[in-house]
Amino acid sequence: MWTTHRITMETEVEVPGLKVKASLIRKVIREALKAEDVSVPCEVNILFTDDAGITEINLEQRGIDASTDVLSFPMLELRPGKPPQDDTWADPGTGLTPLGDMVLNLDRMTKQAKEYGHSDKRELCYLTVHSVLHLLGYDHLDEGPEKAKMRSREEAILAGLEIFREK
Repeated sequence: MWTTHRITMETEVEVPGLKVKASLIRKVIREALKAEDVSVPCEVNILFTDDAGITEINLEQRGIDASTDVLSFPMLELRPGKPPQDDTWADPGTGLTPLGDMVLNLDRMTKQAKEYGHSDKRELCYLTVHSVLHLLGYDHLDEGPEKAKMRSREEAILAGLEIFREK
């Protein structure tokens, strides 16, 4: 079954290769939602920013005066493995279930790709999957089973996309 999702993107900064990145992000989000058995049409919003932009958002929204790689702002209180399955939360005007917003820090993405020894593409895909899982209720605040569950799902989704850690 093919489900149509609306994935919108905004930029606060210049994004080299925006069309390629946007296409890749859309593919990753759709595959992540499919892997998590999301069968209703959803909406996800993405903002591309840099260290300064994400620091400002992090301070405004979370009271944390620091940069990070990605921020996720879920619209719904979901639980891992329990995605929306019907139109209970759908916007009556669009018929789409609003999952939430993600903010991607391109500065941090590039730094982390170099730090971890893999491509910008792999890091972008990882951060996108990571954020989608947050929108679907996954978390990693503990160092125990919840974090392990989230990491396992991230790697499984990336493997399904044939995106692996580079050696």
